[in-house]
Amino acid sequence: MPQPIHTVYGGAHLFRHDTAAKLASLALCALEQHDDLIPTSPEILGRVERKLRCEAVEDFRIDFEDGYGYRSDDEEDHHAQAAAEHVRRGLEEGTLPPMMGIRIKSFHTATRARAIRTLELFFRSLGGKTPDDFAVCLPKASTVEEVADFRQAVSNRGEQLALELMVETPQALLALRDFVDAAGPSCRAVHFGPYDFTAACGIVSSAQGLRHPLCDYARNTMLVALAGRNIWLSDGPTTVLPLGGREEVARAWRLQWEDIQHALACGFFQGWDLHPAQIPLRYAAVFSFFESQLPVMKVRRDNFQRAQQQATRVGAAFEDAATARGLENFFRWERFFPPSSVEDP
Repeated sequence: MPQPIHTVYGGAHLFRHDTAAKLASLALCALEQHDDLIPTSPEILGRVERKLRCEAVEDFRIDFEDGYGYRSDDEEDHHAQAAAEHVRRGLEEGTLPPMMGIRIKSFHTATRARAIRTLELFFRSLGGKTPDDFAVCLPKASTVEEVADFRQAVSNRGEQLALELMVETPQALLALRDFVDAAGPSCRAVHFGPYDFTAACGIVSSAQGLRHPLCDYARNTMLVALAGRNIWLSDGPTTVLPLGGREEVARAWRLQWEDIQHALACGFFQGWDLHPAQIPLRYAAVFSFFESQLPVMKVRRDNFQRAQQQATRVGAAFEDAATARGLENFFRWERFFPPSSVEDP
């Protein structure tokens, strides 16, 4: 599977086998009501609509952590089993998204036993019928030992599961390579949790946001630490939701658009979505980012290929082997380009 454009999170108590279809319907409704508020072309809006109709949700996490909260053991036991039963039904009826998984509670001392019990109940209730590309996500890790214990707990399920880590603590960021090594070869993705991270660094809530300088520092550190490791990196969510009247929707979508464009320019091509009305804006922002740059990128790529390994110049842009690597990074996301827009080199 290619890296998804987003991961949608939803509380485990709300998950149903057809959740992805319901999210798609709500996302389409938001697009139809407010498409004039999205700063892009009619052609891209048409592509967004088609995407929402055929595959609105690329990746979903059944959440037993922040999106779920702290509940009694009996209640979480029930929701772990019920979520697994809905996954089984979704497998049978073909209603699950292409990629999905669960996020458990942290492996801190206070919640470790609860996290392990949720894992056991969930996979026992699945009865061995695990979807392809299924992931288990560990939040708020602060020590390598927690990650190693998490890896062991997941491997005890006897499943070929992908492991994901979240960078939500300064300790995780500063020891990220060690954390990924402790997770082992099944570690597929690392997600950035900007709000827990900035709070842990002493930032007040009114100043928190995806474009805070500390978030740029964290994302840059993640990129450098995991360069060449074939680990997917994902940005956090815009927490201002597009709800209410037109002004509120416009304000929230404008913030999300700017957050996504900033993340894309910083090398983060995946992010979280928390609400179905954020999904159409996600696709519009990503499609627009690539389409706006595609013509000049094609010229730069073609010129460089003709010159092979010689340095070239396109306008004021000097091209050498290093910038050719940057062009490759752009064209690996070809699935988000306009249809039939890229000729084979």
